[in-house]
Amino acid sequence: MGKHLLDRLIRPTLPIVLPADSASLPYAASGMTHSGSAPDALNPPSTPQAQIYRILDANLDRAREGLRAIEEWCRFGLNQAQFTEECKNLRQELGQWHSPKIRAARDTLHDPGTELTHPQEQQRASINDLLRSNFCRTQEALRVLEEYGKLYSQEMAAACKQMRYRVYVLESDLTGQQRHQKLAQAYLYLVTSPVENLLAVVESALEGGLMLVQYREKQADDQTRIRTAIQLRALCHRYNALLIVNDRVDIALAADADGVHLGQEDISIGLARQILGSQRIIGRSTKSPEEMRRAIAEGADYIGVGPVYATPTKAGRTAVGLEYVQHAVKNATIPWFAIGGINAETLADVLTAGAERVAVVRAIMEANPPTLMTQFFVSQLSRVQTIRAAEHRSN
Repeated sequence: MGKHLLDRLIRPTLPIVLPADSASLPYAASGMTHSGSAPDALNPPSTPQAQIYRILDANLDRAREGLRAIEEWCRFGLNQAQFTEECKNLRQELGQWHSPKIRAARDTLHDPGTELTHPQEQQRASINDLLRSNFCRTQEALRVLEEYGKLYSQEMAAACKQMRYRVYVLESDLTGQQRHQKLAQAYLYLVTSPVENLLAVVESALEGGLMLVQYREKQADDQTRIRTAIQLRALCHRYNALLIVNDRVDIALAADADGVHLGQEDISIGLARQILGSQRIIGRSTKSPEEMRRAIAEGADYIGVGPVYATPTKAGRTAVGLEYVQHAVKNATIPWFAIGGINAETLADVLTAGAERVAVVRAIMEANPPTLMTQFFVSQLSRVQTIRAAEHRSN
C-alpha cells in the first residue's frame, strides 16, 4: 500500500492546461468520476482538473476571507473610506473568478487540512498582529492563485499577480496610516531612561493609558539596544501603542520600530525618510523658532519643543522657557510635544502656556508606581482637550 502511494506521488505527469470553458472539463464541471458515476464519500473526485479546481477554490476563499478581515478594521476601526473601498474592490474582483465549476470541485469532507492547526492561530496579540496575519494569508493565497491559475486561465493568473501587488501597497499604506493616526491621538510621550527593570516600568505606564514610547539609550552596545528595542516594540504593540527609537535609524529598522526621533546633530530628515520610507514616523528635537521652521519644512511628522525647564537629561543645555511653547502654539503646523523638566508640579504652567502634548522622562520612569503617574498625566491632558474643544465650539 505504501509503495502504491509513493508511485502515485512520484509518477510523472504531463503539464495540464485547463481551459476556462466548462465544456472542456466534463469531470470537474459535473462532479462525475472517470467511470461516469457520481463520486461517493469513499471515492472523492480525483481527476487532475478537480484537484486543481479544489486548489483554486480554497485559495479564492482564503484570499477573500483575509481581505474581509482587513476591510472590517479599515471601515470600523479607522473609518478610512479609501482603504475600505480598495479591500471591497479586491474581493469583488476575486469573486468574478470564483465560478460555479470551481466551487463544484470543493470537497471539505475529505480535506486533510481542516484538522491542521497551529498554536499561533489560536490567538492574536494585537490589532497589528491580526492585520499582519491576514495580509500574509491574502498574499500567500494570491500567489497560489497566480501559479495554479496558469493551468486554468492566463488572464486569471495575470490578474491575481496584479492584485497581489495591490495588496502589498495596501499593507504599506495601511500601516503608515495607522501609525500617523495613533500619533495624532497621542498626547503623552514617554522617553525612557536606563533602569534595571525597563520593560516592567514601560508596561506599567502602558497600563496607565500611554500610547507613545521613545527608547533612549546612549551607553549600551548595539546588540543590546536592538534586543531591547525588539522587546519594547512587541510590548508597545500589545497595548496598541507606538515605539520610536532615539537617534538610530538602523536600530529602528532592525527592531521594526514605528519610527525614529532625531536630534539636531543627527542625520537629516530627508535621508532618514529615504531609509525608513513614508510609512514610519520621524520626529526632530527643536529649541528655537528657526529649528522648528526647518524641521517642519523638511517633513518631520512631529517635533519636540524644549527643554522648557532645565533637566539633567539635557545637561548643560539652556532652558528655552514657556515663551518657546507659546511660539509653538501659534506657529507649529504638525503635532508637537513640550519636553524638558515637565512633571506633576510644572504641568499646569505648561498647559496654561498653550501646550496640548507633553513628553516626560523622570516623572514616569522614576514614579512609584508608573501606572498612577501616567494616569494623572493622561487625565490632565484629556481634561484640557475637553475644555478647549468646548471653547472652540462656543466660538
